Amino acid sequence: MTERENPLDTTIFKIIAEVAKSERQRAFVIGGFVRDYFLQRSSKDIDIVVEGSGIEFAEKVAEKLGSKKISVFKNFGTAMVQYKKIEIEFVGARKESYSRNSRKPVVENGTLEDDQNRRDFTINALALSLNDDDFGMLIDPFGGIQDLNDKIIRTPLDPDTTFSDDPLRMIRAIRFSTQLQFTITGEVFNAIRYNKNRLHIVSMERISRELNKILMSPKPSIGFKLLDEAGLLSLILPQLSNLKGVETVDKKHHKDNFLHTLQVVDNISKTTNNLWLRWAALLHDIAKYETKRYDTEHGWTFHGHEYLGSKMIPAIFADLRLPLNDKMRYIQKLVALHLRPIVLSLDEVTDSAVRRLLFDAGDDIDDLMLLCEADITSKNEQTQKRYLSNFQLVRTKLKEIEEKDRLRNFQPPISGELIMEIYGLQPCHEVGIIKTAIKDAILDGIIENNYDDAYNFMQEKAEELGLISQI
Repeated sequence: MTERENPLDTTIFKIIAEVAKSERQRAFVIGGFVRDYFLQRSSKDIDIVVEGSGIEFAEKVAEKLGSKKISVFKNFGTAMVQYKKIEIEFVGARKESYSRNSRKPVVENGTLEDDQNRRDFTINALALSLNDDDFGMLIDPFGGIQDLNDKIIRTPLDPDTTFSDDPLRMIRAIRFSTQLQFTITGEVFNAIRYNKNRLHIVSMERISRELNKILMSPKPSIGFKLLDEAGLLSLILPQLSNLKGVETVDKKHHKDNFLHTLQVVDNISKTTNNLWLRWAALLHDIAKYETKRYDTEHGWTFHGHEYLGSKMIPAIFADLRLPLNDKMRYIQKLVALHLRPIVLSLDEVTDSAVRRLLFDAGDDIDDLMLLCEADITSKNEQTQKRYLSNFQLVRTKLKEIEEKDRLRNFQPPISGELIMEIYGLQPCHEVGIIKTAIKDAILDGIIENNYDDAYNFMQEKAEELGLISQI
């Protein structure tokens, strides 16, 4: 232990120690809480290993803590107690054995030593005793403290067996390396490469959970580069892997869109903790592989990659078992629109173009602008400054138009139902023509965004179409 405040000097651990003594069961805090203490990181999740029944032990602890929030998972032999926003998971010490075709182990009761042997990495096998005879003693059979000091990821036992038994650990190794900015040892990384095809026995839901954690790391590019080097990325997200590399024709080449994408993700990660905005950054150029063309006049082009990329996202999310809901549609919108502010920043910023961007982006306009600014990855400082300066002009114009015209999420003042009522129509082509004409007139600044102007404009358009008011 260090001279810092004892992490076990709290009500929770004192009560667990009391229960351990009264029940004559040995109990230990293990894993992430201990690791994070030595890394001086906060942790609100506590894992307790008990030599005996974890569920029965948890029930006694919950009773002493006065907590009514206890969840029991009999199939897994675990129980979760919630106490003052802290989640404490209890499990009986166990040893595991695996079959070739499943990552679900055969579990037997075991000792602390057995339990530490089954841990994924040495830094997660650290334990502190909660027992009366050696309270607070560190139990570190695999040199986890030294690995924390050396900033390395290593497995307690043979890495080949570790990853073959539970292939999710390969992604977890990369996730911890990314989050902590630790190095995966050569032996461990080679074992990941060797076992990469074992990943097929892992559910995509579990993989995506790890991908989300990689994306939420301070520098996500570390993780995606490691996934690629290990041969895992092409198995998980081949569309991203396809962006790798540079082609040259007539001495003209394009940038490496894989590395560019990762730089954009790192850039956006400096400005937001929004997971779905980070996903939008990861997928913003996802269709460049499919749209890449070369012609002698313009060189390399990726025409329409933003629209095709938006259409690709539902299939990608379905494959990854990510939510097919408003989160996905938000990402689709940002991918489809991510070139619009860039085009605006290169040309004269017209009120009409800004109105249309506000109309299409709605409440997501601020996130869209963050994405576009993150998309500036030129190594030329002057180019970067010019783009950012132009984007500031676009932002200023957006604010002016928004204050004046109230266009964010606006609905035209005249509804299709009103048009049908006035002109005695059923749903038909003419109703759509009038509605679109009103919307375009407002966005182009021909009329103000109010009912009276829109009503008068509707009458003019209806007259052109030969429609007669029935009111």
